[in-house]
Amino acid sequence: MRIYAHRGASKQAPENSLKAFRLAFEQQADGIEFDVYQHDSGIIVFHDRMLVRRTKKDGYLLDTPWSVLSTLDIGDGEHIPTLADTLNTVPNDKWCNIEIKHLVNIEHWVNDVKRAVAASQVDLTRVLISSFNHHWLKDIKALWPEVKIGALSASYELDCTASARALHAYSVNIALDAVDKSFVETVLDAGFSVYVYTVDEPRDILMLADWGVTGIFTNVPDTARQVLATHLP
Repeated sequence: MRIYAHRGASKQAPENSLKAFRLAFEQQADGIEFDVYQHDSGIIVFHDRMLVRRTKKDGYLLDTPWSVLSTLDIGDGEHIPTLADTLNTVPNDKWCNIEIKHLVNIEHWVNDVKRAVAASQVDLTRVLISSFNHHWLKDIKALWPEVKIGALSASYELDCTASARALHAYSVNIALDAVDKSFVETVLDAGFSVYVYTVDEPRDILMLADWGVTGIFTNVPDTARQVLATHLP
């Protein structure tokens, strides 16, 4: 079962920071998950629409120029990273899940991500693009057929593989509160991978491993690695 660090090793370092991403790989995470906004200046890594929770500054992320955003402290002296900065923390044998929070021009977004991937050592076959906005994912897949798509959802739909089929997705990314063993079996049997978020408790980690999920998103990759190493053969 793959371990993705949710916004990096975000229990021990500021979320979505270069420090959190580097720490995740030091803790033997298989990959990182992070959030991106298409800003006027390019693609930047941040979770919230508002700045206040992470920076203690008022205002909207998208209304703030990069000349200001780049100076803001998001904790421990870390600053908001760009997509390129973030991908440069990923070894070529590791995975990354790029979750889209804001997107305006899909063609520009795809071109920017392609350039950032090409300039890094990231293996494109280990890049997963996800979003709750499946319209964006459909258009991205049409422009970039070779990229992997994660159909992100917080719901156990009546037809739980419908979105994945429509998107020609690689995986279904589902909330821990919504998933059960039957869901996992159905999705895996249909040929899709299953990723579950956000999984921090050892009991849940072991349960999902027993169900055969492909991977989890966790804030504590070190704990997840230790739990799997200690309790599974």
